[in-house]
Amino acid sequence: MQILTPHVYWAQRHSEIFLRVDLSDAKDLDISVQENNTLQFKAQGHGAKGDNEYKFSLEFREPVRTEINHKSTQRQVDIKIRKQEERWWDRLTLQEKKPLFLAPDFDRWLDESDAEMELQAKEEEKINKISVESRVRKDPYLGLKRGYLFMYNLVQFLGFSWIFVNMTVRLFILGQDSFYDTFHTTADMMYFCQMMAVLEVINPLLGLVKTGFFPAMIQVAGRNVILFVIFGSLEEMQNKPVVFFVFYLWSTIEIFRYPFYMLACISTEWKLLTWLRYSLWIPLYPLGVLAEAVAVIQSLAIFDETRLFSVPLPALLGGSLSFSYTLQIYLVLMFLGLFINFRHLYKQRRRRFRSRKRKVQ
Repeated sequence: MQILTPHVYWAQRHSEIFLRVDLSDAKDLDISVQENNTLQFKAQGHGAKGDNEYKFSLEFREPVRTEINHKSTQRQVDIKIRKQEERWWDRLTLQEKKPLFLAPDFDRWLDESDAEMELQAKEEEKINKISVESRVRKDPYLGLKRGYLFMYNLVQFLGFSWIFVNMTVRLFILGQDSFYDTFHTTADMMYFCQMMAVLEVINPLLGLVKTGFFPAMIQVAGRNVILFVIFGSLEEMQNKPVVFFVFYLWSTIEIFRYPFYMLACISTEWKLLTWLRYSLWIPLYPLGVLAEAVAVIQSLAIFDETRLFSVPLPALLGGSLSFSYTLQIYLVLMFLGLFINFRHLYKQRRRRFRSRKRKVQ
């Protein structure tokens, strides 16, 4: 049987060498590091020249440990070797000329500065983990706090799920006719959920969660203005289709947000749910603000006509100041709040997936 050399790809870190041998269905593996600091590899498998016996040897640039970790899969053989000293090598082999069968493994390749950053990130992660664990041990009320947050997120999830399912079923059964009675069928539950949501402003102040106080206040206050002031106080608004779109967008966002936080309370993560939590808001949040803005605009004429919440003016000026002027200012603040919250959510998403990417690497 012909003896051939497989393709070998390499990468390094300060303390380790990674080799990937392009040999599928490998068997009869014989891998060892000799006393002269040379790696010997021999195996049978399917490579570039079909089924054959493949072997190669590499004399490393500097001493390595004799212990070898390797794993054979249907596609390749992965080998990990630890260096004797944790330092960066300018090349892999003792000889300056690179063997023809050896090439960089660009899937794992890092230059020295990137490897140092990765090493620093790992050290920081260890320090943060130790710090968190030390704080956990010192907090006798941790279980109580987690239990409270778990129940809060569970109740909110069930409430918004009821709203979402109710509206979805009515939409399939009644079609567009369901737009006009959304408020009367779901308002009580929405009132309950939004009053409960005030706790999301209080929780950061008490140190129960790490979420910023200001973004939470913007969202909760904005929704409560729409629900209690625009929809709740104006009967003329309660039969408009915009109520359906506002409630549906709110509930769609929350049925993914609350279970994510609920599972986080018990240190559990579902990858699909995590992605939905940090991605769905990108289209849904601006659409929700747009629907809220439409509701405010539709209510302006009604407030002008009914003079509800109008502010009396001094006798010299006569009349009263319509509440619609306040709502026009609120419209401007609403889009400013959209920018602030969108920026906050984008930073959360980038931070979340950047840390996950580092863990994978």
